[in-house]
Amino acid sequence: MSQRVLPPSAAIAWHNLSASDALSKIESAEAGLADSEAARRLEAVGPNVIQRAKGDGALKLLFRQINDPLIYVLLASAALAMAMGEAIDGAVVLAVVVLNTAIGFVQEFRAGKAIEALVDMVPQTATVVRDGQRSAIPAANVVPGDVVVIEAGDKVPADARLLSVKNLRVDESALTGESVPSDKHVAVVPEDAGIGDRKNLTFGGTLVTSGTATAVVISTGAATELGRISSMLHEATEIETPLTRSMAKVGRVLTIAIVAVALVIVGVALLRGYPPVDAMLAGISLAVAAIPEGLPAIITISLAIGVQRMARRRAVIRKLPAVETLGSTGVICSDKTGTLTRNEMTVRALWTPPAGAAGDGETLEVTGVGYAPVGELRRGGATAGEAPEAVRALLRAGMLCNDARMKREGDAWGIEGDPTEGALVVAAQKLGVDAGATRREYPRVDAVPFSSELQLMATLHEAPGGDRVIFMKGAPEAVLGRVAIGEAERAHVMAQVERMAAQGMRLLAVASRPADRGAASLDEAHLAEGFALLGLEGMIDPPRPEAIDAIKACHAAGITVKMITGDHLATARAIGEQLGIVAEGGRAINGTELARLSEDELRAAVASTNVFARVAPEHKLRLVKALQAQGKVVAMTGDGVNDAPALKQADIGVAMGITGTAVSKESADVVLTDDNFASIQAAVEEGRRVYDNLVKALAFVLPTNLGEALILLVAVMTFPVLGGAPLMPITAVQILWVNLVATVALSLPLAFEAMEKDVMSRPPRDPSEPILSRFVLVRTAIVAVLMAAGAIGLFLYEYFTVVRGGVVSEVAYREAQTAAVTTVVLFQIFYVINCRSLRDSLLKIGLFSNPWIYVGIGALLALQLCFVYAPFMHTLFGSAPLPLDAWVRSTLVAMTILPVMSVERWWRLRRARRTAERERRTPTSDVRGVAGAMANRGA
Repeated sequence: MSQRVLPPSAAIAWHNLSASDALSKIESAEAGLADSEAARRLEAVGPNVIQRAKGDGALKLLFRQINDPLIYVLLASAALAMAMGEAIDGAVVLAVVVLNTAIGFVQEFRAGKAIEALVDMVPQTATVVRDGQRSAIPAANVVPGDVVVIEAGDKVPADARLLSVKNLRVDESALTGESVPSDKHVAVVPEDAGIGDRKNLTFGGTLVTSGTATAVVISTGAATELGRISSMLHEATEIETPLTRSMAKVGRVLTIAIVAVALVIVGVALLRGYPPVDAMLAGISLAVAAIPEGLPAIITISLAIGVQRMARRRAVIRKLPAVETLGSTGVICSDKTGTLTRNEMTVRALWTPPAGAAGDGETLEVTGVGYAPVGELRRGGATAGEAPEAVRALLRAGMLCNDARMKREGDAWGIEGDPTEGALVVAAQKLGVDAGATRREYPRVDAVPFSSELQLMATLHEAPGGDRVIFMKGAPEAVLGRVAIGEAERAHVMAQVERMAAQGMRLLAVASRPADRGAASLDEAHLAEGFALLGLEGMIDPPRPEAIDAIKACHAAGITVKMITGDHLATARAIGEQLGIVAEGGRAINGTELARLSEDELRAAVASTNVFARVAPEHKLRLVKALQAQGKVVAMTGDGVNDAPALKQADIGVAMGITGTAVSKESADVVLTDDNFASIQAAVEEGRRVYDNLVKALAFVLPTNLGEALILLVAVMTFPVLGGAPLMPITAVQILWVNLVATVALSLPLAFEAMEKDVMSRPPRDPSEPILSRFVLVRTAIVAVLMAAGAIGLFLYEYFTVVRGGVVSEVAYREAQTAAVTTVVLFQIFYVINCRSLRDSLLKIGLFSNPWIYVGIGALLALQLCFVYAPFMHTLFGSAPLPLDAWVRSTLVAMTILPVMSVERWWRLRRARRTAERERRTPTSDVRGVAGAMANRGA
């Protein structure tokens, strides 16, 4: 053997080389490598393994959780509070930080296992030929040039060029997306063939389902198709969710504003004669007041509630932010098999040749989908009645030349054996050809199993009366080569084949011929000629009816659905037309054409094309990136190893729970328990509901924080300093009571709000649109000013006018502060009712459509009574008992929020209607209507 370095495998079109040329190119022979040469190559190229990626350490993950500006402000506030003796304040703030950090750490620590799952696909041992002798070696020691032997049940150890095959079929679905095992051969295939059409190659990690073969290894480890996918997984970037981006921006803005205002407060307090410690406490109090400490918990719990709802609708969420991102999805890229279709091959059409030399023959439709033997024969859209004898002969032959069996478990029907063969049995059973009775009537004597070289199967049967008959089924080209017909008739049959194939059908031709009466065996010599064509059976994996409805719902919601599949172009286009993804005769692109497109051409193609067929893993990744480059939020579905890089790259990766590989599930954000596209649509619906409810929670929480900050700001800047001590309407620890108890108790029930009626009739939310929309900011300002004015006014009234007849005392001070806190809490109770819907009135959404809101209000009132009257709460929070008239005053002041919010809602709806009317009058505008206009304004 030569000692030179072998050429890079990726640079050679191995499928376009003959077996002998491949052996020559890789410098090997059918007797295999010598042990010494194999050892040299192992040292040169390295072991046949996929390297595990080293993940981030625990400390790095931990730092990532606290590397947030708001967290730094909270940590600094906690440290300062503790340093100044305010232990309770500091401990509570610190507890909030620890809880949020722990949640984020656990989530991230459990992620990132996709590449480990890839490693597990590589087999442990392999059978190789070295020095002419077979031996089993560790798969890691397989090298380029090794001749390997594979048989049914083996995992292929590396990418290899086939040298000899016998009935070899390999399940490559995880790699190519092809729904049925691939028939392999040794003949040369065109250089531009996609990975799914390279029938003379086998790929590492795929499973041999039948037959045996020898092959020469062309790539190992990272150079294999599996290794390339591993590299793409490394390159695929985790995309920040729209919610994460929005909240990060909110955090940065809030941090800058809070630090600036806190420093101003400290400076103003010092100028007004505050003692330095009190001035610092005022700054800390403002920071604590302005930061929505309960918001992370509210977001996490709201998303968790969304997770539970989605699980009930068969979508299991692996990563919490995916809940909200689903609601922002603008494009769904879906696999075909099992997701949009039933993954149950079904005979849809039968063609029988004309009785004489003339005529077109007869095409009949078979109704019913799946494996249930329920359906009928139709001719021209009308019921055809009982099957004619020619059709019964076709069905009988297809069912007898067959190894599949029907099975029933409860009310569910299934098949045992090859799905294509199963479809033939089901079709015969539907139309009155009973499988059991027919097999007893025509007992099998012998068979020639399906061969990838012959592309057909044949069986010998004893017919009634003692005659023998041979039935054959297989690829139309292979069967017609053995049928006794003229060239004109052959051309006519192939025209029928092309017509049915253009409808996306997988076709089998069926033929028969008499055999010698005493024949007891069958071999290839008996199949050479003399057969009579019985007809064609056309089958398809039918679309799921619920997927058709779900796609319509997605289109109504402004979501584009694209089908990306490993199946053939004609099949993909036909299914796309039936699903409503592409118009009849619309454009579809295959992987070969896709590979030739530049990035600019790809972006143009992906914007105008919705069906992509025969795609490779890198094509799926490019498609997702091209859509993201256009600003789309992309959801990608898949079940195979080939889907993993695109699943990881997509904003939302959706894996199949039933058929999905471990790699695809670990790469995904969502796993569907029923592999059904309709579940994706349901998850998008729930995602939009979650986002709506999060905006409601944000619109509820932020006014309280701003209102508390305004209370402190006004107090520091205008309230008198009595006896060297500042007069504060509310303390830092009381602020924490409001932020962590009152706010959370009322905002969490908003997560249970019913879905808005127009949730799936709005366009997708623009991912660049800030979560703090103009509407949220305006409402925050209005409510905050009203809340601050009410709390300050009642504090001053209670302190100077009512309490103790105007006598200034510690008791008066505490009672006045308690009145201010109670006023803020009552403001929240009345305001949360307004936040139940940001579009409609309370009467329109239903007073009791969300009973949890009243549970939250009841719980908060009980807690506030405890705050006001329980002695231990007086010690913890500096509160004091209030007389009944103080409650009445606080309630009346808090109720002012109701008319103000009614006027605000009326004004906003009026503006939205005017905007929608202007858009309708402008022909070139994007007409969205009232709901769309309001949705785009965060309303």
